[in-house]
Amino acid sequence: MKRILLLMTLMFGISLQAQVTIEQNKNDNDIKLSALPYYSYGKGLGLTSPDSLFQLNIRFRMQNRVTYIENDGENGAYDGQIRRLRLRFDGYVGNPKFLYAIQLSFAPGDVGEIKEGENINIIRDAVVFYRPNKHWNIGFGQTKLPGNRQRVNSSGGLQLTDRTINNAKFTIDRDFGFQAHHLNEFKDKFSYNFKAALSTGEGRNSTEKADDGIAATGKIELFPLGAFTKDGTYFEGDVVREKKPKLMFSGAFQQNNHARRTQGQLGNDLFEQRTMKSVLLDGMFKYNGWSAMASFMSRTANDNAVTVNPDDITETSYVFIGNGFDYQLSYNTKKNYEFIGRYSIQKVGHDIDALTPNTKQYSLGVTKYIWEHAFKLQAELNYDTLDYFDGSTKNNWYLRFQVEIGI
Repeated sequence: MKRILLLMTLMFGISLQAQVTIEQNKNDNDIKLSALPYYSYGKGLGLTSPDSLFQLNIRFRMQNRVTYIENDGENGAYDGQIRRLRLRFDGYVGNPKFLYAIQLSFAPGDVGEIKEGENINIIRDAVVFYRPNKHWNIGFGQTKLPGNRQRVNSSGGLQLTDRTINNAKFTIDRDFGFQAHHLNEFKDKFSYNFKAALSTGEGRNSTEKADDGIAATGKIELFPLGAFTKDGTYFEGDVVREKKPKLMFSGAFQQNNHARRTQGQLGNDLFEQRTMKSVLLDGMFKYNGWSAMASFMSRTANDNAVTVNPDDITETSYVFIGNGFDYQLSYNTKKNYEFIGRYSIQKVGHDIDALTPNTKQYSLGVTKYIWEHAFKLQAELNYDTLDYFDGSTKNNWYLRFQVEIGI
């Protein structure tokens, strides 16, 4: 037994020594994949072969939550669940320029309902990258598209327990295809990134009949005051307490040709294909514990958003068109208690305003960071107002407690 423990100790020692020779940051084994940010203060458990021919970094993340819900016209209810349970593996093979990332999900909310004839959505990311230098990342496989800021962030880097109502409806999420990122980030001077993707447009794990529709995505990120500390654009709140003001503006556009689903890469099936256009704008500011974010998201369709079942004209399915704004403000104290307020407004398109309501969402939260975003306790009070086409209104609210832990 002692020999085995000694051998394991030597292996870890060799691993850490090898990492020092190949990483730009000698105290950090994070490979910083720009298409797949994963906020983790501990950077996972890293192993490197003695000859430095491969590296494997292992991480996990878990979110456990309990919620009390009261929807208008219904009795109050309690809901307890494992919201997210993820495993991620990343590293390189043969040469640090050839990188890979795999992320798997196991919680029911991640996998989704199992339906006959459809795939089980365990695979979230499976992508390889070629990084010839510090400015370029070129990827092939399934991962997040360069979309809106909150979606690009890991769900583990959120201040509140979930993303906004607008992100839920207008995000462009994951897809399979090619990506190219040109990165130019500097600590204290103007910085910028360009990102582009060409993908199937069908979302993750799609094996339906192939068609001629593809999705083209482009994004630009601007940092007028220099890059954020510790890649701070990839997590919400100023947990690192920026010593100088930091500012980010970004804009993304996607055209998804002949999409089959109600939200492009997400949603239920349409009865007819539609070409969709999405505009995603974001702004972020951080300084001395204060953080402010704002975003705009929209989706349009090239034809009537409502599609009809040719075999039963009473059955319809529609593209979720419209737009929304999100506003978020927070302050993180020196003892790492953070107070957050968020307001979202969502307006649906004219084609579907008789089918789904306009919505406003008000959220208040308190988060205690024990180990930055990697280990935190979160409490959130959320209130929704739903305004229907016939003039009626519904008011729903919930109170939630969540624990996030990961490496």
